[in-house]
Amino acid sequence: MALATRRTRRERGLNYWPSYVDALSTLLLVIVFLLSIFVLGQFFLTQEIAGRDTALDRLNRQIAELTDLLALERAQRRDTEDELAALQSTLSATEEEQARLESLLAAGIGLDERAAALTEQLDLERDETRRALNQVDILNQQLAALRRQIGALEAALEASEQRDRESQARIADLGSRLNVALAQRVQELARFRSDFFGRLRQIIGTRPDIRIVGDRFVFQSEVLFPPGQASLRAGPQPELESMARAILELSDEIPPDIPWIVRVDGHTDIRPINTAQFPSNWYLSAARAIAVVDYLIEAGVPPERLLAAGFGEFQPLDTAETDEAYARNRRIEFKLTER
Repeated sequence: MALATRRTRRERGLNYWPSYVDALSTLLLVIVFLLSIFVLGQFFLTQEIAGRDTALDRLNRQIAELTDLLALERAQRRDTEDELAALQSTLSATEEEQARLESLLAAGIGLDERAAALTEQLDLERDETRRALNQVDILNQQLAALRRQIGALEAALEASEQRDRESQARIADLGSRLNVALAQRVQELARFRSDFFGRLRQIIGTRPDIRIVGDRFVFQSEVLFPPGQASLRAGPQPELESMARAILELSDEIPPDIPWIVRVDGHTDIRPINTAQFPSNWYLSAARAIAVVDYLIEAGVPPERLLAAGFGEFQPLDTAETDEAYARNRRIEFKLTER
């Protein structure tokens, strides 16, 4: 009886597994495809993570794609498990068939060769089942590794967002501090400008041809220049001497980190000039401003604290077309300002 049983197991030979082998091949291809997608996603993630907002969007899309692939793989795994259950059911049916054949053999029906073939086939199927179970274990391990990779990507994304928020906060703080510092510098310069005009007023005194207009100290051109000329009047220039003295006194008091200058602006009236020396009012106004700057430099004022500018007839104080308006508009202005 035992000999008959062994023969029955050797003679079993039904082929139940071609479809299962195809399923395993498909599963291996899916695994290779997933690994390729994962490596490609890692490469693009490394390239794009420094791109801040754009890189964050791309990373989110890659995570979504990986999540979709993970869901697909889970579906494939479920299908594989279903197929495995079907194979196990078939194996149970085969075992039942084996038991039936063994009972028939015990009853005297000679089916030794078929029983041996079925036994061999059953062994093969059991080997295939073990390999399938091993593949399922490997797939579970790979899925766990993929989850760990996704967790690492999410942690890196969160760290990048935190660094971005901290950078924005530091930038806002630096901007606020810079605005405060600039406001302090403007206030300091305004205070020195007020002191400067006060000293000039004390030194020069009250004269109708020298006055303060807004934040500028204004000399009528006739005080310094002959009509239509850019050379200072012959002889001493007490007004410019007073101006140079006030600038030098002020330069000793203003902190060196404040970039201040005295801007000398030349202005003319609207009546055009056209000579070989001065083709237009621009040339005349600029030449007068430069002549005043040269005089202040000779009086000891550092040249880096001076600026000469010509405005021609385009910045009038009085738009009337009278001799009084023309006289007001022909002027030299001094303005203490920032460089």
